[in-house]
Amino acid sequence: MSKKKKPETTSLVPQESIEGRILILRGKKVMLDRDLAELYGVGTKVLNQAVKRNIKRFPDDFMFQLTKEEESLRSQFVTLKKGRGQHQKYLSYAFTEQGVAMLSSVLNSDRAIEVNIQIMRAFVRMRELLSEHADLKRKIEGIERKYDAQFRVVFDAIRQLLEPPLKPKKRIGF
Repeated sequence: MSKKKKPETTSLVPQESIEGRILILRGKKVMLDRDLAELYGVGTKVLNQAVKRNIKRFPDDFMFQLTKEEESLRSQFVTLKKGRGQHQKYLSYAFTEQGVAMLSSVLNSDRAIEVNIQIMRAFVRMRELLSEHADLKRKIEGIERKYDAQFRVVFDAIRQLLEPPLKPKKRIGF
């Protein structure tokens, strides 16, 4: 009985490109609709229409619309070009990891499936990196606590050496 070989997957989009598009908004890791549309090879309008047709699949913890303040922070370095179709009229949508996963069921194309797999791997990789940083931070704090006590003794000894000893005053008289 021979096992079927999985076809080798080639990356449609560099992993770094995906990771660079993951933002933290409202304390959540998200991707914006226009970035996702570009990765999937569809227009932002097409992506948003597909989402609106299947809105029940996207509760608030899967997707939310940016506020004007969030949108202006996001685009403060972007110069808007004049002319029709050069800039967005509507506020962007942000998709959490679960929302991005749900997009694969809404956008039914081979490219969407492949890119979605890559995006899920990027979210997992980021979660692993954050976990490693948290472990490293805990270890450093543990070392600091451990050596603070040892160095405190050294610093106390140095302070005693730096302070001149109090000499008893000589009595005047008998």
